[in-house]
Amino acid sequence: MASKVSFSSEIDDISIHDTESGYASGSSSGESLPEITFTKAHLAFLNRQLQFLEPQEILRWCITTLPNLYQTTAFGLTGLTILDMLSKMRIPRPQMVDLIFLDTLHHFPETLALVDHVRSKYPLVNLHVYKPEQVETAEEFAQRHGERLWEANDELYDWVAKVEPAGRAYRELSVAAVLTGRRRSQGGKRGDLNVIEIDEAGLIKVNPLANWSFQQVQDYVKENNVPYNALLDRGYRSVGDWHSTQPIKAGEDERAGRWKGQQKTECGIHNPRSKFAQYLREQELKQQEKALQEAMGKLEVVS
Repeated sequence: MASKVSFSSEIDDISIHDTESGYASGSSSGESLPEITFTKAHLAFLNRQLQFLEPQEILRWCITTLPNLYQTTAFGLTGLTILDMLSKMRIPRPQMVDLIFLDTLHHFPETLALVDHVRSKYPLVNLHVYKPEQVETAEEFAQRHGERLWEANDELYDWVAKVEPAGRAYRELSVAAVLTGRRRSQGGKRGDLNVIEIDEAGLIKVNPLANWSFQQVQDYVKENNVPYNALLDRGYRSVGDWHSTQPIKAGEDERAGRWKGQQKTECGIHNPRSKFAQYLREQELKQQEKALQEAMGKLEVVS
């Protein structure tokens, strides 16, 4: 029997209805989104079929199948490749895929310059920029959260700079599915990446270039004159925040320059919920339980 997955603007308001299917169903008082019905077997079938398709074919399937589809990008080579492919597909305006960029306030100047270049080269694409809550600059971030938070508490940094802004973006934009630039050839936890995933919050994540190598992506960028980060010409391969990104050496994994010397290969966005996020969720559930008990107590008094 199929398990229905109702995607809503409240990605944190999740209850599991079918543990066998592995999917979560969200509910919201906000705008109702079309229901997408999957079973675990159906998802496995789709992944088997889609892995044999070219990225452009996967993208077309996404556009015609998945409502409220967005692309999340930090403007790495793969994300830029996806953006360029979409721009050449002559998609009608209502079906165009908007971009979501998380400005952590700690990006390299080269990355921010690239964002401006992308805006000018792809003027029809809507770009939604989300920053950490209640701050606009790195100086304000340090004043609010302390100096070098990424060293003092890296999980809290990931939450404040990336996870919370991403969740806010998904809620405000009613995101049901996202395109990501992750690939198996990037190594680490991405080595067994599927084309389609559903995370613990019920969000569909599609990795159209999961099967491509770095060389294939680089060839596409050169052949199609796609703008890219100037840091890639200086030995960098995967570019994130300036404080956690270094150039790599010959023979190292593509993402070896991220969080070098740490037992870490992903930020909180693509990890299962961090301990800090779990803590916040537990606190929220406790508050909900307390409110429910108080309401039940009032009903007993009235009766």
